[in-house]
Amino acid sequence: MEPQDHLLAEARRYGYIEGDQVWLQPVMDLPARQIGLVKDTEEAALLYFAQRFENFRAKVDELLHKMEESENKGSFLMKALHLKEQTATYDGLGDFEALHRRLTEAEENIKVTIARNREKNLATKISLIQETEALRDSIDWQAAGDKLKDLRQAWIKTGPVDKQITEELETRFRDAVEEFFVKKKEFMAQKKAMTNRVFDKYKELIHKSEALQNSDDFEGTTAKLKQLQQEWKEVGGSLPRKQANELWTRFRAAHNHFFERLKEHISTKRVETVTASSGGPDDNLSRKRALVAEADALLNRPMNEAVARAKELQAAWKKVGPVRGEESDRVWEAFILACDKVFEMSALEHFIRKRQASNPEVLTKDEQVNTRIQALRDFIKSDQQERLTLEENLGKLSDSPGNDTFRTMLQGKVRAFDRKIRTKTELIEILRRRLVA
Repeated sequence: MEPQDHLLAEARRYGYIEGDQVWLQPVMDLPARQIGLVKDTEEAALLYFAQRFENFRAKVDELLHKMEESENKGSFLMKALHLKEQTATYDGLGDFEALHRRLTEAEENIKVTIARNREKNLATKISLIQETEALRDSIDWQAAGDKLKDLRQAWIKTGPVDKQITEELETRFRDAVEEFFVKKKEFMAQKKAMTNRVFDKYKELIHKSEALQNSDDFEGTTAKLKQLQQEWKEVGGSLPRKQANELWTRFRAAHNHFFERLKEHISTKRVETVTASSGGPDDNLSRKRALVAEADALLNRPMNEAVARAKELQAAWKKVGPVRGEESDRVWEAFILACDKVFEMSALEHFIRKRQASNPEVLTKDEQVNTRIQALRDFIKSDQQERLTLEENLGKLSDSPGNDTFRTMLQGKVRAFDRKIRTKTELIEILRRRLVA
């Protein structure tokens, strides 16, 4: 077939002439729309708009080729989104739905690449922060200054991380750089400023704190320890950083020990009060077991109903009073796992519907179940890879108190992936039992 014949055939496949108007047939849930006028012959008009589509497709091909060849795929995201929007408005005759699908796949691939790069960037930036913070203990100020220049340059070259923690990372790195220069100035001006008076005063406050840390007079001791904290702040003077940190760690440990006991004391009182007014822990256990039983049965209901009811059950759970002993943890684990299975199954069905919309085919019931099992296995592999990256980041963190925020954040993410993996694994077993049945 000659090129012009092919273009004309494509034009008639996706468009038509009505009077002196050229129309594009309905596509991607969009109604038919007029895209131009017949200025010469109908055939010439159809060829013109078919060629316009070919020009647009060439733009898409060029963009996707450049993206495939580039290491920085994230830089193509906005261009891909722009072209994707144009598929609904561009005046031409051709398979816009296929172009929209290709651009959507490219968009998803770019977003996956960006997410992975941000995890790597997070590990790099945490390492740079730790190296910068370590410079504050240096006494070779010339070598430390040269090292700081390299670290600042590396920071600039490192790509972005999740927006939620960008400001925190930037602030911590900036503070570490500023602290280096402050400490350098202090060291040069006051390296002989340490006095025995300061050291002895700190030791006195530590001894007083340690003498109070096991007190059962919670109200009186709280006031005394707060007074000691105020005195600590007012000591003044300076000590070598390592020595000061050791003293502060010991002082803080005594206070933390007491206030942890105070928190447990208050919690115990609160539980006793709630238990007294809630009908008793045994009744609470029965109510929670009933919620678990209903949550376990949700997978047998239509998905929309199951998700809505799971959210209602979670709200109801919060209103039930406490349960005594180890049974509290067991009944909670059973409840949260049952709810997680509903939400994960809902996400799985959404994924399957989206994939079938772009690649419709008729499957047997067994094939449908196997498709879902394979999708869950793929999701588990992805979760395990993300979890491994988080574990690696955790392993790179030093025991410095300054890393507590990062450590808590990363540990929370690891636990979340553990729950996801466990939930998906149980869903696979449920689906396997359906195959056997």
